[in-house]
Amino acid sequence: MLDYWLNIMGSEWIIIIFVALIVLLGTNRLPEVTKKLGKVVGEYSKAKNDIQKQFKDFSNSNLNVLGPVQNEREKLDTIAKTIGIDSTNKSDEELRELISEKIGKQNHETSPKNNSKSLN
Repeated sequence: MLDYWLNIMGSEWIIIIFVALIVLLGTNRLPEVTKKLGKVVGEYSKAKNDIQKQFKDFSNSNLNVLGPVQNEREKLDTIAKTIGIDSTNKSDEELRELISEKIGKQNHETSPKNNSKSLN
């Protein structure tokens, strides 16, 4: 008898839980509880989808690099273009300074504690 009790399958557990819920809650409160459970599952699904959408939107923003850069100048030009700096007629050093200033300003606006970033 004890061996049979330990060999209960998955679908049988669902029936046992359902019967236990009817006994504990009664037939009058069961629809109310299932509605609340459905709302909870729906809210969880909605929140999960919103978070996934936000991560997807964040990961796709400002990633317009079409291929690998071949040299340091291309790297500087790509960074400058991405953050809105005109790189024509500027030396590599001038571009580095402009990029550092612009990125430094953005870091100060978003998080004042983290202001020591370098571009190497």
